Amino acid sequence: MTIVYIISAPSGSGKSTLVNELRKTVSNLDFSVSYTTRPPRGSEQNGHEYSFISREEFERLLAENAFLEHAEVFCNYYGTARRFLEEARQRSHDLLLDIDVQGERQVKQEIPDAVSIFILPPTRQELERRLRRRSQAEGMLSEEVIQKRLATAAREIENYRNYDYILVNDQLEQSIDELKAIVLAERVRRCGGPHSAEEEKWLVTAERHRQGNMRQTLRPILESFALSATPGGR
Repeated sequence: MTIVYIISAPSGSGKSTLVNELRKTVSNLDFSVSYTTRPPRGSEQNGHEYSFISREEFERLLAENAFLEHAEVFCNYYGTARRFLEEARQRSHDLLLDIDVQGERQVKQEIPDAVSIFILPPTRQELERRLRRRSQAEGMLSEEVIQKRLATAAREIENYRNYDYILVNDQLEQSIDELKAIVLAERVRRCGGPHSAEEEKWLVTAERHRQGNMRQTLRPILESFALSATPGGR
C-alpha cells in the first residue's frame, strides 16, 4: 500500500534541503515535482525543483482535473499532478509531496491516511535571517518581499494543528535524521509485526515529534511569531 507523505513549511525553513537529503537515503520513495506558473529562481531547472508551465497550460490541466491538489500563491499557480500518485502505486512505492498548507488540506480530504509533516524554523528571527541570506544569494534582495514572506509564514504556521508531525529545523543533520525516522516509522507501523532495535528507535523518534507531544517545544517558536500555542488562539 502506497503511503503519501506531505511536507509543508514556510518559505526559508530549509524544507528543500531536508527533502533532497531524505530522497538520497530512503528507498522506494517517489517525489512529485510540482507544476508552477512562476518563473525559475536562481539556478532552478525545469523538471527538477518545479515543472515551469504557462498560466494557460496550468488552467487547461486544472479543467481536466489533472491535479491532486493546487493553490494560488503570490499570484502564481502551484499544483501536484495526479499521475505521480498513480505511478507510485504501480511501482508499489511511497510518494513524497512538497506542498503548502492549502494543498495539505486538499490531499488529506482525498487521502485521509496521508502522513503530514510540518517543518518550522526555530524562531521568526532565524527565518528572517535565512530569507535575507537566500534573497541575497539569488540577487533578489527586496525588503518588501521579505516582509511579505514573513507575514505569510505567520499565517501558514497557524495551520500547524492540521499536521500529524512537527519538525523544528534547527540543526540540519539532526533534522535530516529525525525526518528520516518519521518516514521510516510510518512504514514500520503499517507493516506491524515484531520490530528490530533500529525500528524501535525510529518509532520513538517519530512519537516524540507527534504534534500533540510538541507543545512545549512549539511555545517559544509560536511566541516569536506573536502566535499562541492554545487551541484556536493567536
